[in-house]
Amino acid sequence: MENKPLHARAVRRIFDRVADVYDGHAALEQEVASRLLERLEYHRVTPQRIVDLGCGTGQASAALKNRFRKAEVIGLDGSRAMLEQLKRRSRLLHRLRGVCADMSALPLADQSSELLFSNLAMQWCPDPLVLFDEFRRVLRPGGMLLFSSFGLDSLRELRSAWAEVDGTAQTMQFADILQIGDALMAAGFQQPVMDAERITVSYPDIDSLVRELEATGTAGLLRGSAGLSEAKNLLEKAYEPFRLEGRYPLTYDIIYGTAFGPVEGQPRKTAQGDVVTFSVESLKKSGRLCQIASARL
Repeated sequence: MENKPLHARAVRRIFDRVADVYDGHAALEQEVASRLLERLEYHRVTPQRIVDLGCGTGQASAALKNRFRKAEVIGLDGSRAMLEQLKRRSRLLHRLRGVCADMSALPLADQSSELLFSNLAMQWCPDPLVLFDEFRRVLRPGGMLLFSSFGLDSLRELRSAWAEVDGTAQTMQFADILQIGDALMAAGFQQPVMDAERITVSYPDIDSLVRELEATGTAGLLRGSAGLSEAKNLLEKAYEPFRLEGRYPLTYDIIYGTAFGPVEGQPRKTAQGDVVTFSVESLKKSGRLCQIASARL
């Protein structure tokens, strides 16, 4: 059974609880971040401001600062406890700025960033168009958006076993690669490139699997009348059809995306039709103030 996404407050509580232990269990998240960082070779503009959206403990933020040492790097997350971990990574000569906020309502000025980076955070807000509209707003024309997210088939073994254990089980719905690509185009991003890979992590026992999911907050994507820990014995039995060579596999469908901020005037699609946005400054420069009534300022 699938349901509506968790409220931002609930997601914040999940990550506040796991902040102290997250890094010791987040091998998958760290590996995907490393693969995402490799894609920075396509970046066209030397960034002055970089925003790591859903930064967690700030490992990727620190890597971005190490690569772009003159840039301001902002680690943005809804969890204050996660941002405390980011502060510990910040150094005098490589300072990281932490901002506590929701990715879908960024406290940043329009066209204020040249690089937006987000590693395995977008799945907590499964309507990508909501996020991409906001990302486009703060990204400068020609700036780069680089992200990864869980795809449709993620956690398939666990979701199946959990549904058998608990008839009230619910799972957050993950967007597929076509939905995300369509949302990028609808938001007006230029030259979007999407690809995906399947990563399977295997565990020696069900205890290890549950412990890692809880320590990284991923367990919060599944809900039921009891938590995973309380139902481990039943879960182990329900997982039996998926065991391979005595181990417990867990599949992640990882989607990667790259796109660039559009020039001003590039339309974006909304329920009310195409919307075109110009800044006052660009209208003044182009002498098009007479057209201001047809532009959304």
